[in-house]
Amino acid sequence: MPTAVFAVVTALNGLAAIEHCPRDSAMPEGYRLENYRRPTPRCVPGAITVDTDEVVTMLASDSPPLLIDVWALLLRSEPGFGHEWLPTEVHMSLPGAIWLPNVGYGVLKKPIDHWFPQQLDELTEGDKARAMVLFCVADCWMSWNAAIRARELGYTHVYWYKDGTSGWHESGRSLVPTTPVPIE
Repeated sequence: MPTAVFAVVTALNGLAAIEHCPRDSAMPEGYRLENYRRPTPRCVPGAITVDTDEVVTMLASDSPPLLIDVWALLLRSEPGFGHEWLPTEVHMSLPGAIWLPNVGYGVLKKPIDHWFPQQLDELTEGDKARAMVLFCVADCWMSWNAAIRARELGYTHVYWYKDGTSGWHESGRSLVPTTPVPIE
């Protein structure tokens, strides 16, 4: 995306996406609650859909967005011992991405329901206008849900990278190992 176009899109405070994302029959009224690995719509109401080249342009700007990977991970919760992410195979993500697992489920279980808003607040330093790109893999409803959830939390510059790590890798760009943000 040319820089001038990117500036116009960001100046619109994310509102252009609302007008350009008509609800279609593939979109649920709220969150997608099951079958998260299915073809996704072309856009998210209230967010701006971006492709790989647009993400690259955004990252090269003077004010790069937060990259938030929402790939799911098993969480162990034990009374008296707290919560911890269970080990899994190495997860590869975009360079610089922050991995916030499980925030894209249709219904967030405890403690994720409080942890996600807290993490966004900390990552943005309370700036609801801080740009963020939410992603997973291609055809992943979890990133779609997370983008809607971020908008509902009042964030105004929410971008959805529909192709996620799949699109990044297919474009010939490198993915890097990442670890999930610890959960308290």
